[in-house]
This record gives sequence, C-alpha cells and structure tokens, in this order.
Amino acid sequence: MTYALVRVTSADPRRFDLEAFCRVGQVHPDLVFRLVALGLLDPERGAAGELWFRPADLFALARIRRLRAGLGVNYAALGVVIDLLDRIADLERALHKTPSRRTGDRPWT
Repeated sequence: MTYALVRVTSADPRRFDLEAFCRVGQVHPDLVFRLVALGLLDPERGAAGELWFRPADLFALARIRRLRAGLGVNYAALGVVIDLLDRIADLERALHKTPSRRTGDRPWT
C-alpha cells in the first residue's frame, strides 16, 4: 500500500499544481515564477494558464537549490551551468558506451 506525500489536485497523479510543487520543494511561489521566467523550469500550462509540474521538475528544482547554496551560482548563470553539467553527463555516458580498440585505452578499467 502506498500513500501520497502531497495532495495532488490534477487528474494526472504525476503532476503537481503550483501550491503542491512549492510545498514539496519548500520554496516560495515567487521563486518558482522567477525560475519559470528564466527557463530553468518548464512546467506544462493548463487551459486557464495554471502551471503543472512533473516529478522531474522537483529534481531540477533541487539541483538549482544545490547550485545556489553550494556554489553561490547566481540566477543569470544557472542556465549556463546546468547546460554544461548536462553536456558533461552526456559525454561521459557516450564515453562509457563506446568500445575501446585496446583494453589499455580506458583509464577506468
């Protein structure tokens, strides 16, 4: 048996309205609006213009909060830093998938 941690107000249990998203993410709605305006969060918009967030948006919010708190990255630079971190992760995944010609080519083995 499982229990929802938050009240989900949409027909889709995998989406959060603004209130639930802010409660779970422990942030003020003004911060969420700022992050949406900067393109750092990309929620779906309902018919009346309301914002609907996916669980992946909670992970993105946590990442943003870690970068702000841990490294002091300002809001203007967050997009660049996140893009670079994503590109590094993609390159590392590609590197690990690529078979090497010789066993000695891979320093991690």
